Amino acid sequence: MGNTLMKSEMITDVSPRQIIVEVAYAIPASQLIFTVEVDENATVEDAILASGILEEFPEIDLKVNKIGVFSKLTKLDKPLQHKDRIEIYRKLIADPKAVRKQRAAEGKKMKKGT
Repeated sequence: MGNTLMKSEMITDVSPRQIIVEVAYAIPASQLIFTVEVDENATVEDAILASGILEEFPEIDLKVNKIGVFSKLTKLDKPLQHKDRIEIYRKLIADPKAVRKQRAAEGKKMKKGT
């Protein structure tokens, strides 16, 4: 009967496929990207933990920092796809609306002064 495999043999021979994803984090001076290989059924949290980024940047708190995949907010339990880019967001240093308002006010002062 030749090359017949029993079901149990097939199951034990199967290993999960690996996918490659990126984990990105920006600090004021630069953006850092960690490339990591994880099981195809890995979640966002699995990839973050596997990347080692939490050891490199202890200020990251997954309960506080927002997380996104390709700029769309997501949850830590979201399954990943090959070549996904996970982004860990940090709090802004300044409110963008307040900065624009301040620049506009300064521009008005400059025009009046000339």
